[in-house]
Parts: sequence; structure tokens; C-alpha cells
Amino acid sequence: MRKNGSILLACVLALISLFASETEAGRNHKHRNDKGIVTKVYAIQTPRVRHRCFPGKLRAVLAHIARAVGRRPLVTSGHRSHGRRGSYHRKCLAADIRVPGVSVKRIIAAARSAPAVGGVGTYCNGIVHVDVGPKRSWHHCRGLARLKARAKLAAR
Repeated sequence: MRKNGSILLACVLALISLFASETEAGRNHKHRNDKGIVTKVYAIQTPRVRHRCFPGKLRAVLAHIARAVGRRPLVTSGHRSHGRRGSYHRKCLAADIRVPGVSVKRIIAAARSAPAVGGVGTYCNGIVHVDVGPKRSWHHCRGLARLKARAKLAAR
């Protein structure tokens, strides 16, 4: 009876050890936390951010930014089916990112130094757009200018 109990205990411990090592291996690749899916290269802001279609070039750009600034970028927007015709987001070739604790200037410098980067754009809210299309850059702040103009008119 003792021998059977010892064998049963050894089997249970072996199974627990096997499942523990599998979950550890899974944690090293990617896992879920309160803010969504986390990968080694970047994090996503919410589980609704569509990022699984990012090509290797875009992932390489995000990895380059992560290495350059020392923190993982937080992807706030990836693929989306709506928006401007010709948008690289519609082709899943673009990501809008922010890196908490890192200045926008430093993120832009890191993005522009990435070998495969195409477009690098900024918005007034601190979001940086990166894509793997042709080389170009822009700063879009039209919404804020309208708000400032309305505030001036209201102050009169």
C-alpha cells in the first residue's frame, strides 16, 4: 500500500512539474495582464487593438524603438478598417504608439533611426505614428488649433 502511494505521489509531482514548466515557457513568450496582451517587443493599450497582422518590418521598427529608448512602446492603434483611403493602418502596415515616461522627441529620434521605417508622424496628444510605407514625416495638430480659436472667441 505504501509503495502504491509513493508511486502515485511521484506521478502527481511529475505532472505538476510538467505543467509548471509549460506555463513558464508560455510566460516568456507572451501573457495577459490587466492592460491586454504583452509581447517582448511592444505592449498594446487594450485587447481591442488589432496588431496580430503586423508584418516583420513593422515589428522590427517597434523593436528598434524599444531598444533605443529602453522601454517597450505601447501600441494605441494598429490595423483598422475605417479611416482615410490609402491609410497604412487599413493595410496593417502602421502603428500609433506612445512610450510612457519617454519624451516624444526621443521616440521620434528612435523611430527615424529605424532602418525599415517609412512614415513618422506626431499628433498633439503625444501619439507617434510609425509605418513601413515610403519615407515621410508630419505633425498633425489641427483639432487643437480649432479648440484654441474657439477659446479665444469665447473669451471675448
